[in-house]
Amino acid sequence: MSFFDVLDFLEGTTDIAVSIRLVIATLFGSLIGWERVVKRHSAGIKTFALVSLGSAVATALNIFLAMEPGLNADVSRIPAGVVSGIGFLGAGTILVTGRQQIKGLTTAASLWVTACMGMAIGGGYLVVGIACFALIMLANVVLMNVSKVVEEYSKYISIYIEVDKSGGVKKLSKWITEQGFKISSVAKSKEKTLQSNDVALIIDVDFDKNRSHGEFVAELNELEFVNYVEEI
Repeated sequence: MSFFDVLDFLEGTTDIAVSIRLVIATLFGSLIGWERVVKRHSAGIKTFALVSLGSAVATALNIFLAMEPGLNADVSRIPAGVVSGIGFLGAGTILVTGRQQIKGLTTAASLWVTACMGMAIGGGYLVVGIACFALIMLANVVLMNVSKVVEEYSKYISIYIEVDKSGGVKKLSKWITEQGFKISSVAKSKEKTLQSNDVALIIDVDFDKNRSHGEFVAELNELEFVNYVEEI
């Protein structure tokens, strides 16, 4: 039996073929979830495995009903419901912190595209499902690292910083200006500070050229009137 014979069988509508596709969808979903767990994100292996499996089952069921004589089932209804439902599930993973950080956006997008992958596999579009899995891992592993490098040396940085209430804001503004940088915006944060006599700020800074954000944050940490700083 050749590879194409096996592929034709797996893309078929027999109970065994569908069951194998469900196993593949669950496996791929768990691998995507494993990558999220490694990076300590909220949705993990079980969540992604179940999303992929559920999408595959729903799609396989939709095709089964559409093939039943006399039912006249709408083949697009269940997949449309899956996409909408996963949208609500993904929205629950997105949080906006008091420091104006948006967390969970990549996890939400990963959940949504994992559901699409599960639908492709469940519907028998096996090659596309495998390609989708590969591209998800590429985006979450390789492109994520590329994005971090680009962001680390961009000309713009947003920081959350806690400085002394007594003159700390003025000193910070003066120091940034003396370095040749430009403050594009300053906002007071409602976040509770580590020390009661501090004020928390969210500042957007424009550099004159591409610079290391890590080095800039380290220099801020050395200032005596700065008690806490992090990039956001």
